[in-house]
Amino acid sequence: QVQLAESGGGAVQAGGSLRLSCAASGRFFRIRDMGWYRQVPGKQRELVATIGSGGTTNYADSVKGRFTISRDNAKNTVYLQMNSLKPEDTAVYYCNAQAGQFTAANFWGQGTQVTVSS
Repeated sequence: QVQLAESGGGAVQAGGSLRLSCAASGRFFRIRDMGWYRQVPGKQRELVATIGSGGTTNYADSVKGRFTISRDNAKNTVYLQMNSLKPEDTAVYYCNAQAGQFTAANFWGQGTQVTVSS
Protein backbone atom coordinates (compact mmCIF):
# COMPACT_ATOMS: atom_id res chain seq x y z
CA GLN A 1 0.00 0.00 0.00
CA VAL A 2 1.08 3.59 -0.71
CA GLN A 3 0.61 6.42 1.75
CA LEU A 4 0.63 10.00 0.46
CA ALA A 5 1.41 12.96 2.71
CA GLU A 6 0.65 16.47 1.41
CA SER A 7 2.07 19.69 2.77
CA GLY A 8 2.42 23.34 1.81
CA GLY A 9 -1.17 24.54 1.83
CA GLY A 10 -2.21 27.78 3.45
CA ALA A 11 -3.84 31.16 3.02
CA VAL A 12 -2.51 33.79 0.62
CA GLN A 13 -3.72 36.93 -1.10
CA ALA A 14 -4.58 37.02 -4.78
CA GLY A 15 -1.42 37.14 -6.86
CA GLY A 16 0.59 35.23 -4.29
CA SER A 17 2.31 31.86 -4.52
CA LEU A 18 2.32 28.52 -2.74
CA ARG A 19 4.30 25.33 -3.22
CA LEU A 20 2.63 22.01 -2.44
CA SER A 21 4.57 18.82 -1.78
CA CYS A 22 3.44 15.21 -1.65
CA ALA A 23 5.68 12.37 -0.51
CA ALA A 24 4.81 8.73 -1.13
CA SER A 25 5.79 6.01 1.30
CA GLY A 26 4.87 2.42 2.05
CA ARG A 27 5.16 -0.94 0.35
CA PHE A 28 5.01 -0.75 -3.43
CA PHE A 29 6.94 -1.75 -6.51
CA ARG A 30 7.09 1.61 -8.24
CA ILE A 31 5.22 4.88 -8.63
CA ARG A 32 3.84 5.55 -12.07
CA ASP A 33 1.80 8.71 -12.74
CA MET A 34 1.38 11.33 -10.02
CA GLY A 35 -0.86 14.35 -9.93
CA TRP A 36 -2.83 17.00 -8.11
CA TYR A 37 -6.59 17.38 -7.96
CA ARG A 38 -8.75 19.89 -6.14
CA GLN A 39 -12.26 19.99 -4.76
CA VAL A 40 -14.66 22.66 -3.55
CA PRO A 41 -17.49 21.64 -1.19
CA GLY A 42 -20.51 20.48 -3.17
CA LYS A 43 -18.59 20.08 -6.41
CA GLN A 44 -16.79 17.30 -8.23
CA ARG A 45 -13.10 16.75 -7.69
CA GLU A 46 -11.24 18.13 -10.71
CA LEU A 47 -7.87 17.55 -12.31
CA VAL A 48 -5.24 20.24 -11.77
CA ALA A 49 -2.09 18.65 -13.18
CA THR A 50 -0.47 15.27 -13.74
CA ILE A 51 3.06 14.11 -14.43
CA GLY A 52 4.21 10.76 -15.77
CA SER A 53 7.18 8.78 -14.57
CA GLY A 54 9.17 10.11 -17.53
CA GLY A 55 8.23 13.73 -16.88
CA THR A 56 5.33 14.27 -19.30
CA THR A 57 2.93 16.85 -17.87
CA ASN A 58 -0.71 17.78 -18.36
CA TYR A 59 -2.56 20.77 -16.93
CA ALA A 60 -6.10 21.94 -16.59
CA ASP A 61 -6.77 24.93 -18.84
CA SER A 62 -7.57 27.06 -15.80
CA VAL A 63 -4.04 26.73 -14.39
CA LYS A 64 -1.87 26.66 -17.51
CA GLY A 65 0.88 29.24 -17.35
CA ARG A 66 0.45 29.70 -13.60
CA PHE A 67 1.06 26.26 -12.05
CA THR A 68 4.01 23.93 -12.56
CA ILE A 69 4.07 20.27 -11.58
CA SER A 70 7.35 18.43 -11.04
CA ARG A 71 8.61 15.27 -9.38
CA ASP A 72 11.67 13.78 -7.78
CA ASN A 73 11.57 10.05 -8.47
CA ALA A 74 14.42 9.31 -6.07
CA LYS A 75 12.35 10.82 -3.26
CA ASN A 76 8.97 9.58 -4.54
CA THR A 77 7.74 13.15 -4.24
CA VAL A 78 5.59 15.35 -6.46
CA TYR A 79 5.38 19.14 -6.23
CA LEU A 80 2.97 21.80 -7.40
CA GLN A 81 4.28 25.34 -7.70
CA MET A 82 1.31 27.71 -7.78
CA ASN A 83 1.90 31.29 -8.90
CA SER A 84 -0.45 34.19 -9.62
CA LEU A 85 -3.08 32.59 -7.42
CA LYS A 86 -6.70 33.62 -7.87
CA PRO A 87 -9.65 33.36 -5.46
CA GLU A 88 -11.13 30.67 -7.69
CA ASP A 89 -8.10 28.50 -6.91
CA THR A 90 -9.42 28.13 -3.37
CA ALA A 91 -10.03 24.44 -2.71
CA VAL A 92 -8.76 21.37 -0.94
CA TYR A 93 -5.89 20.01 -3.00
CA TYR A 94 -5.37 16.25 -3.14
CA CYS A 95 -2.27 14.36 -4.16
CA ASN A 96 -2.76 11.30 -6.36
CA ALA A 97 -0.42 8.49 -7.31
CA GLN A 98 -0.65 5.31 -9.33
CA ALA A 99 1.58 2.44 -8.27
CA GLY A 100 2.06 -1.20 -9.10
CA GLN A 101 4.25 -3.73 -10.83
CA PHE A 102 1.88 -5.23 -13.41
CA THR A 103 -1.28 -3.22 -12.79
CA ALA A 104 -1.66 0.25 -11.31
CA ALA A 105 -3.61 0.97 -8.16
CA ASN A 106 -4.84 4.47 -7.34
CA PHE A 107 -3.93 6.23 -4.09
CA TRP A 108 -4.99 9.55 -2.58
CA GLY A 109 -3.67 11.86 0.08
CA GLN A 110 -5.92 13.37 2.74
CA GLY A 111 -5.83 16.83 1.19
CA THR A 112 -4.39 20.23 2.04
CA GLN A 113 -6.40 23.46 2.13
CA VAL A 114 -5.49 26.35 -0.16
CA THR A 115 -7.31 29.62 0.42
CA VAL A 116 -6.81 32.67 -1.80
CA SER A 117 -8.27 35.98 -0.63
CA SER A 118 -9.19 38.83 -2.96
